[in-house]
Amino acid sequence: MPRPVTLFTGQWADLSFETMCQKAKAFGYDGIELACWGDHVDVAKAATDKAYAKSRKEIPADHGLQVFAISNHLAGQAVCDNIDSRHRSILNDRIWGDGDPEGVRKRAAEEMKLTARAAKNIGVKVVNGFTGSSIWHLLYSFPPVSAEMIENGFKDFARRWRSILDEFDKNGVNFALEVHPTEIAFDVASAERAIKAVRGHRRFGFNYDPSHLLYQNVDYVKFIRKFGDRIFHVHMKDVYMSELPCEAGVFGGHVDFGDPRRTWDFRSLGRGSVDFEEIIRALNDVRYAGPLSVEWEDGKMDREHGAKEAAAFVKALDFAPSAIAFDAQFDKSKQAPAKKKKAAKK
Repeated sequence: MPRPVTLFTGQWADLSFETMCQKAKAFGYDGIELACWGDHVDVAKAATDKAYAKSRKEIPADHGLQVFAISNHLAGQAVCDNIDSRHRSILNDRIWGDGDPEGVRKRAAEEMKLTARAAKNIGVKVVNGFTGSSIWHLLYSFPPVSAEMIENGFKDFARRWRSILDEFDKNGVNFALEVHPTEIAFDVASAERAIKAVRGHRRFGFNYDPSHLLYQNVDYVKFIRKFGDRIFHVHMKDVYMSELPCEAGVFGGHVDFGDPRRTWDFRSLGRGSVDFEEIIRALNDVRYAGPLSVEWEDGKMDREHGAKEAAAFVKALDFAPSAIAFDAQFDKSKQAPAKKKKAAKK
């Protein structure tokens, strides 16, 4: 059976939970991936109020939708980040508090632990999110960045996230990092190092998203084959990468999304540069059976139009892996026996 196609609600948090369910069904989706902001999931309430947690699945079910994962990117980002005024706009008051950076990081870590409990109460096995990074600002090595500085960044990540991952383990839930610039893991090399930093913790894996790998010139299909057993969830998102030199390069040139000077920009599925055919084949090879969740982003397209076409695109693209070798039937022992002709009656 093809995998369920879901819609991530993170970019739709301006709509109520009920409205989001109605629209997702009308767009043609099988389910939704719930963002832990807006009114879609209140983490603290879901962690303590089982009736409320249960409603996060029941309300979508009333609309014919399934829920396989929740996502708390915003709180996760603050666990390891160098906190500044940008974070105040994305964090709830419970996490922000007085804004003291270390206090924010510690409260964000507690919020992620609550998210693990919320996921258990809701009845999902995966929480997607970010980790933040204390060393992202050291990406380009000038003034020269020492190996020790980078190593300390991975140690900081491990120190802050191991206890969170242990809480996930207690609740039988996996944490799926969306490998992404500004996170501790943003490509294949850093993903390998992040796994090593947390000593291969069984609850640490990935929310696979090809769009963030392509514009960095990372082999996004190889990522699947390399980390197949740690791909806990999949985002379907497209990105356009210009084949010609542009005015704003890979780092974005401090210009907004949608600016024609950019060398890359997010696009509605099927309208960018991602080879989704190869992604489906690789996912089949690693036996990924979870949802294909559309994270829809295209700054120059009406989002409802885009969400509809994205659902249809993924459903038309996906296919189940073969259960047989196509050439096995050349072997006569596997061929159906020929039917014997009945003797003619005299």
